[in-house]
Amino acid sequence: MVGPVRPQFVLFGSSIVQLSFSNGGWGAILADVYARKADILLRGYYGWNSRRALEVLDHVFPKDAATQPSLIITYFGGNDSMGPHPSGLGPHVPLPEYIENMRKIAIHLKSLSDSTHLIFLTCPPVDEERVLKNTSEVFSHLVRTNELCKTYSEACVKLCHELDVKVINLFTAFQQRDNWTTNCFTDGVHLSAEGSKIVVAEILKVLKEAEWNPSLHWKSMPTEFSDDSPYDLVAADGKTTLNPSDWTFHRAVQWD
Repeated sequence: MVGPVRPQFVLFGSSIVQLSFSNGGWGAILADVYARKADILLRGYYGWNSRRALEVLDHVFPKDAATQPSLIITYFGGNDSMGPHPSGLGPHVPLPEYIENMRKIAIHLKSLSDSTHLIFLTCPPVDEERVLKNTSEVFSHLVRTNELCKTYSEACVKLCHELDVKVINLFTAFQQRDNWTTNCFTDGVHLSAEGSKIVVAEILKVLKEAEWNPSLHWKSMPTEFSDDSPYDLVAADGKTTLNPSDWTFHRAVQWD
C-alpha cells in the first residue's frame, strides 16, 4: 500500500460503475476532482444485478478490514429491472427481492464503521428506441423500458428514505436535461460524457449539503502536501513562488 493514507471513496455497482472511467465517465471526473484529497476505488461489474452483489459483499467490503471506506456510492437496479426471460435465466430480479437485496447491502455497508457514509444511485431512464435498434443479435430478446426503470427507481428511493441513506434519483435527474435521450447515453443505456456530468453534479450536491463531520465535499477536504515551496514556479515578481496545489483551471467544468 502506498502512502500517505487518504480517505477512500468506493464506487460499487454494475456496468455504469465499471465503465465510469471510460468516455469521460463520472468515476474519472471524481478522481480528478478529488486528486490529492481522496482515492477513488472502482468495484464495478458489468451485467451484475443485486443478487450477485450480495454474493460478493463480504469479499468486497469485509467487516474486519484494517481501513474502511469514507464513502461508498452504490448502483444496482438497471439490470434487475430488465424484464424476465422465459427461461428463468438472465439478470431480472423481481421487485420485492430487489428491495430486500438492496436493504441487505445498505445494512452491511452501514455496519462497516461509524465514519462510512453511503450514497445510493437509482437506475437512470433509457432511450428505448435506441436500445431496440442497438441490441446485438448475440442476445436473446431484451426488455428494457422506462416504466420498469421508474418502478425500481422509486422503490430504491423509498428504501433509502426508510434507512436514512442518501439517494440520488437518476431517473428524474436525467429527464430534466434537454434532449436527454440523445445526449446522455452511448447506446441508449450506458452513459456518455454528458450523462456522467449529471451524475457528478448530483453527487457533489449531496456531498456539499450533507451534514457529515468531517465533510466529504472536495472543497472542504485538505490537499495532500500542499505547503508552499521554493521549488514551485516563480511568480512574475521574481521573488516569490506560486503554489499550484489547488489549481483547477485545467477543468472544462468548474465543479461546485
